[in-house]
Amino acid sequence: MRLDIQQVSKRYAKNTYGLKDFSITIENGILGLLGPNGAGKSTLLKMLATVSKPTEGIILLNKNNIEKDPNYMRKQLGFLPQDFGVYPNLNAIEFLEYMAAMKGIGGKTLRRRINDLLEGLNLTHVAKRPIGTYSGGMKQRVGIAQALLNDPKIIIFDEPTVGLDPEERLRFRNLISDLANHCIVILSSHIVSDIDTVADEVAIMKSGRLITQGNQKSIVELVKDKVFEITLERDQLNDFKMSHIVVSTMRKEGNLVTRFIADSPIETATVQEANLEDAYLYLIKTN
Repeated sequence: MRLDIQQVSKRYAKNTYGLKDFSITIENGILGLLGPNGAGKSTLLKMLATVSKPTEGIILLNKNNIEKDPNYMRKQLGFLPQDFGVYPNLNAIEFLEYMAAMKGIGGKTLRRRINDLLEGLNLTHVAKRPIGTYSGGMKQRVGIAQALLNDPKIIIFDEPTVGLDPEERLRFRNLISDLANHCIVILSSHIVSDIDTVADEVAIMKSGRLITQGNQKSIVELVKDKVFEITLERDQLNDFKMSHIVVSTMRKEGNLVTRFIADSPIETATVQEANLEDAYLYLIKTN
């Protein structure tokens, strides 16, 4: 599978863009799409899912233009939008059967597929309860299940871990890791920890534009020898933030152990091993 996004823009008004000149090629594996709220992630994903059309540029799936032939994408697509809704009076089995009918999925194996998904997402014990009685995390897992009903080759998740507890997040990561060998998985989030444990490739967005893309190692390399740790008194932190990119702070013996990014070392600071969160914050702050 190969997805080519070529100079795609989405214009809402004369000088207002949700996405601007965005180009990337995506092949089998997991692409982590990172960016702050308002970066254009959802705008991009809606166009990939053929819910919205680009103002400029083209999107090709295996050289097929999905704007001209949206059904080619839709037949192979599993999509969980950020604002996914459910029918509260249906139970999980009824809802997934309904979604299968909407997608044209049927046959003798459908019920087995539904049962397998419910088991994989730890929903079997509540499968016959009305979805309206579910917690937010349970509803999100039903949304993940419906995205996987048709055994898709292109899977798009927009902020899929919202409402999931740590155990559910781990279960989700294991699930998509198993799927990624034979399909394209695009996982969008503003939470770095949702991306760094599973993504083969990472693309970082800001203000509708692609800042950088590559494997995690190459992106982390951008902040090699630029991540430090220093101990500050509490009344020093605000002034320190004015001149440095602060990643995190931790209280210790009345002071603040502060992780920060700088282009050159400063006295009393110690160099730390860089990670994806460091690189993400550095790129967002400096672009």
